[in-house]
Amino acid sequence: MRTLPDLITRRWVAGLLALTALLGAGATVGLLGQPETPDGTLTALPLGSDSRQAAELRERLPETEGVAAIVLFTRDAGLTPQDTRLVQERAADLPGASGAPPRTSEDGTASVVVVPVPAGDAARTAELVADLRAAARADLPEGLTAQVTGPAAVQADLAGVFDGANTRLLAVTAGVVALLLVVTYRSPLLWLVPLTVVGVADQLAAVLATRTLAAVDVVWDESTVGILSVLVFGAGTDYALLLISRYRDELRATEDRRVAMAAAVRRTGEAVLSSASTVVVGLLTLLLSAFPSTRGLGLACAVGVVVAALFALVVLPAALVVFGRWVFWPRVPRVGQTGLADGRSVWRRVGDAVAARPAAVAVGVLAALALATVGLTQVRTGLPTADQFLDTPESITASERYEQSFPAGSVDPVLVLTTGDGQAVADALGRTPSLDDVRVGASGGGVTQVDVVLDAAPGSDEARQAVRDVRDAVAGLTGTHVGGTEAETLDTADASDRDRALILPLILGLVLVALAGLLRSVVAPVVLVATVVGTYLAALGLSWVVFTQVFGFTGLDEGVPLLAFVFLVALGVDYNIFLVTRAAEESRTRGHRAGMLRALAATGGVITSAGILLAAVFAVLGVLPLVVLAQLGTVICIGVLLDTLVVRTLLVPAVALVLGERFWWPRTVAPVDPEPEPEPAGRTVAVGAGR
Repeated sequence: MRTLPDLITRRWVAGLLALTALLGAGATVGLLGQPETPDGTLTALPLGSDSRQAAELRERLPETEGVAAIVLFTRDAGLTPQDTRLVQERAADLPGASGAPPRTSEDGTASVVVVPVPAGDAARTAELVADLRAAARADLPEGLTAQVTGPAAVQADLAGVFDGANTRLLAVTAGVVALLLVVTYRSPLLWLVPLTVVGVADQLAAVLATRTLAAVDVVWDESTVGILSVLVFGAGTDYALLLISRYRDELRATEDRRVAMAAAVRRTGEAVLSSASTVVVGLLTLLLSAFPSTRGLGLACAVGVVVAALFALVVLPAALVVFGRWVFWPRVPRVGQTGLADGRSVWRRVGDAVAARPAAVAVGVLAALALATVGLTQVRTGLPTADQFLDTPESITASERYEQSFPAGSVDPVLVLTTGDGQAVADALGRTPSLDDVRVGASGGGVTQVDVVLDAAPGSDEARQAVRDVRDAVAGLTGTHVGGTEAETLDTADASDRDRALILPLILGLVLVALAGLLRSVVAPVVLVATVVGTYLAALGLSWVVFTQVFGFTGLDEGVPLLAFVFLVALGVDYNIFLVTRAAEESRTRGHRAGMLRALAATGGVITSAGILLAAVFAVLGVLPLVVLAQLGTVICIGVLLDTLVVRTLLVPAVALVLGERFWWPRTVAPVDPEPEPEPAGRTVAVGAGR
């Protein structure tokens, strides 16, 4: 009975399979398409939180209330009488203006008009804010400026970050992958095959993932498809590099390319499937997150990794075997050439150096990783709204100018929503310190909103404490919940702490179980997971130094530590799986020591190429002017480079050599320890069969 590797490498079956898969994927993408991104109003708020319940109550208010846009008119030398008259006229003429009179600051340099923006999707809000900005700035006298801030403007600017972002991100990602594939293979032809296969897989993954999310009623946000694309390109290309490397090696020992590909699929299939399974299990733990958008990201990325692995193991082999050896031109592999494991490559020399003093290498690397974690003692989580953009948008600069002339908290007040008596809520809050103003606002649908202006500056510790004071004041009032930006920030921090406490240990446990099943060992999985955790901590520590000393960030976004952990642990274990499964294969005939060194020599180049490529792909997230994505990309980039160049190359082989065959306990390997002389790579099969 023929196996799958044998079937997909038969000439006519291979061509038909590759063509059918690529055309079928393209047709699926074209026919189904991606569903619309759900309304993002609640996707970022933790389930069960007080601020989420407040937001749900707020949706019951009349649609005309929506969110506020604040039009700020300023003249640093002081508003003139002509300015005042113009602002009064604009207050009635601005799109959506309610007719409320403008309010002038005590210092006489600023005047504001509050315009309610109806609740709606992000695109509609962005359009309305753009119209407001254009109308406010029309024909202003010299020296008088107009800017728009407030929650509606922040939402609009945030939506603007993702305007065409996924297309831009995909283009940059594909460009980076193409460049690195050309450098890796040094062939003008070969890189086109994996890039085409992975590119189609990415488009199919985006459709299948979003359709899956819609089918099971899991929400997602604008960043989900972008991160999914980065992951599919990174993981898919990694799997492709591993397969092609083994295929090239088999072509040096086998004349028939179909036999060579069948052998390559059999020998890399276990590593790729184990790697993909580990990543999928890690990503699915995000379904336990308190944040709906994080749940959507986890499920979407899990679907993407499955698609990437299937394309790498089924479509890519079929596509490659259709071509002859010439696709590797000008470095065409020939029968009789020395294989990677038998050669004296730089990776074999590195292995020999590690083997000479494994204990010293292990201690040195561990000390360096420990030194890199020193920055963790200074990490501060929580990113104020003003610091969420790499390029400061108008809504933020206008807010900062607003705070110079008006109470700091009035631009974005705390919102108390109640199904009871709004005046009773206001009376209870009137006895609370650290509040600048309390007023009963909109009412309708059985809900009343009370606006609370804080004395404290937005994003400060004092503002967070003031929110706690507000919640304490209304705790005894039934059906009353506290929302608004400051309350949402506080709830996000609490929910993020809960997610980390729950999900991080769970991921480690599941990865340990998966590795134990793959390697049939207890010691090796513990060692591998411990090295990946050390890499994560070192990457986070180094990244914090980069963020504070280079980019000037004041904090780490609450979601970055968890997402970076999931991606780094899952993807970092990938490279260890690639190395250790090859070591287990080699050890069965060569013994533990020789097997580990041969595995390092054979996989060193491909794993390093894969790691550099994956790091570069995640660094591409920095093309989006959103700090959280730039931070996530930076941590993963640094972590993957550490894992690829240091941990997998030096630490894992060193620890394995120190432990000896105990590394595989309770599994045993062949007792042969001395490494035999390399054998000629001359096992030919079906000489003369199709080249």
